[in-house]
Amino acid sequence: MAFDLTHAYAVIMAGGGGTRLWPLSRRERPKQLLPLIGQETLFQSTVKRLEGLFPPERILVVTVEEQAREMKSQTPELPDENYLIEPAPRGTASVVGLAAMTLQKRDPMASMAILPSDHFIRNVDLFHYLLKAAFEVADRSYLVTLGITPTLPSTAFGYIQQGSPLDGGYTYPVYEVKSFKEKPSEKTAQQLLHSGDHSWNSGMFIWRTDAILDEIRMQMPRLHGTLEFIGSRWGRGDFDASLKEKWLDLKTETVDYGIMEKAERVAVLPAGGLGWSDVGIWSSLFEVLLPDMNGNIATNATSHLALETNNTLVYSGSDRLIVTIGVDDTIIIDTGDALLICKTDQSQKVKDVVEHLKKHRQEKYL
Repeated sequence: MAFDLTHAYAVIMAGGGGTRLWPLSRRERPKQLLPLIGQETLFQSTVKRLEGLFPPERILVVTVEEQAREMKSQTPELPDENYLIEPAPRGTASVVGLAAMTLQKRDPMASMAILPSDHFIRNVDLFHYLLKAAFEVADRSYLVTLGITPTLPSTAFGYIQQGSPLDGGYTYPVYEVKSFKEKPSEKTAQQLLHSGDHSWNSGMFIWRTDAILDEIRMQMPRLHGTLEFIGSRWGRGDFDASLKEKWLDLKTETVDYGIMEKAERVAVLPAGGLGWSDVGIWSSLFEVLLPDMNGNIATNATSHLALETNNTLVYSGSDRLIVTIGVDDTIIIDTGDALLICKTDQSQKVKDVVEHLKKHRQEKYL
């Protein structure tokens, strides 16, 4: 008999800035609100990916005020009351806590899948199958994560080490988590890849709301106290004011470091074959878009003339002609007010540009 998903909810984390995709991704229109892959934005694709598994009333979005209006216009099928507005970003632990507290008030039997708004997943059928399997494991009070089977020794992701298989007659292989590891060095990444028992940390989590709130109570008491106070104002006229007052005092913390690394009942489902990318940096578009016979990708660039050009990505925000001659392994992003040119293997350093602009108060480019 299939697992009952009546009390299962999806929570989309959608308040990030996407600074590593500058200059296209900006404060007012971060990467999840942009059509980087095809006609749909990453946020629209994330919502659409949930069709057939969750009805719109059981899809929640946690974001910030300046992004919520655009998201609502992009996905009118989601109820307005399902948008949870953070007064300011305070890391993924606060996102998880706010969503869990909200769902506990709405449905004390709720389970939730925490999903980033800016990922690409090619195999949607397998994604649905994995989520159903994960909810089944989470129903036994496990904190569950999806671990992406690594294809290369990436230093851009955290890693999850799997331990022994879990007993319980589950419909999909599931393992206890032995450890979480931070983003490694190149040498360590090589070792983790060849060990065969490590997955990339996808940032996708599944758990019962009572289980995650219990972990927050034990491991992050300050956040838990804030959630209890805000929850006591649930349904009252001063709820928004109370949320704003308390939220700004929270420290910025991730759910990985704040909860998952120290929790005892943690399980991982190895998610090979998803066709997954976090679309984190410009070079990741080579993983999800189809290049021409020379390995070049022209996205949103109506006029790109490539002569003796190989493995190069071009994005243009205008209709002007872009010509490349003798260019290899390069990323060229033209947004009209800013032009980025970098080698493909240096694209992770775009975030350093954003920090430089912040430091020198060049706000118009942020």
